[in-house]
Amino acid sequence: MTEKALRLGTRRSRLAMAQSGQVAEAVRRVTGRPVELVEITTYGDTSREHLAQIGGTGVFVTALRDALMRGEVDFAVHSLKDLPTAQPAELVLAAVPEREDPRDVIVARDALKFTDLPRGARIGTGSPRRMAQLNAYARTHGLDIETVAIRGNVDTRIGYVHGGELDAVVLAAAGLRRIGRIDEVTDFLSVDTVLPAPGQGALAIECAADNAALIAALGELDDPFTRAAVTAERSLLAALEAGCSAPVGALADFLADGQIVKEMRLRGVVGTTDGTRMVQLSTTGPAPETETQAMALGRELAAEMLAQGAAGLMGERAH
Repeated sequence: MTEKALRLGTRRSRLAMAQSGQVAEAVRRVTGRPVELVEITTYGDTSREHLAQIGGTGVFVTALRDALMRGEVDFAVHSLKDLPTAQPAELVLAAVPEREDPRDVIVARDALKFTDLPRGARIGTGSPRRMAQLNAYARTHGLDIETVAIRGNVDTRIGYVHGGELDAVVLAAAGLRRIGRIDEVTDFLSVDTVLPAPGQGALAIECAADNAALIAALGELDDPFTRAAVTAERSLLAALEAGCSAPVGALADFLADGQIVKEMRLRGVVGTTDGTRMVQLSTTGPAPETETQAMALGRELAAEMLAQGAAGLMGERAH
């Protein structure tokens, strides 16, 4: 008798379906059970407003979480950067698989790199974080650019460039790689130029907190280094009381001595979208052995950033 299929809740977008399909295949390998994708439409998928207008926080995950709590799906896959920092008691983050490239990228006309864009170049992005850092870089490096707020899927965004409405758009490397379009990138933005969103490039696999057997099975897909890094980044975001759409960038990475990982470095940035005011700091601590230690590093850096005025740069803060 065939075992009952596990139901994986996913958004309907091409990217969500691609990354959920990859997770489904991995879950089949570790459980030996079939996995079926259950498509769920979220508010963020149907709203035509910009993320900053609709609040950003949770707009892509609430419907998935509701389906989990109603028992309509067994587990769900999210882009971790979309996940609110508050975890419902009824759900658990069962696995954070190994992270993809966290960097942002440029897709520009005529295969141009960011620093080669012409004067007055129009660059599209739906992210206040990207706007803040691109504008700050342009101000300090003598570039003349205009950031333009856009929404839409990858096809729509890149279409603005091919149609001549924009000179370039900014996207996440991880998403383009997952849908097989990484070859269209004309420039990878260094994290020294644009820090990614907390959790960017990572996936979150969530299930009911009382499903011990599934939690154990999904745990086989967990990457401890990725989990520690995104835990520190999300702890920073939470301590800043900032939502997913706030102009906050964060990235944690590990510093090794030979083959031995000894330290974690956490970098954070907050800025106004016009790039005129920025708070950018970093801190380093021993490589965390527990989530509590990773969270402490995030809170430490957030406290330093708040002391330098970060709260006043984020607009309305999340609570």
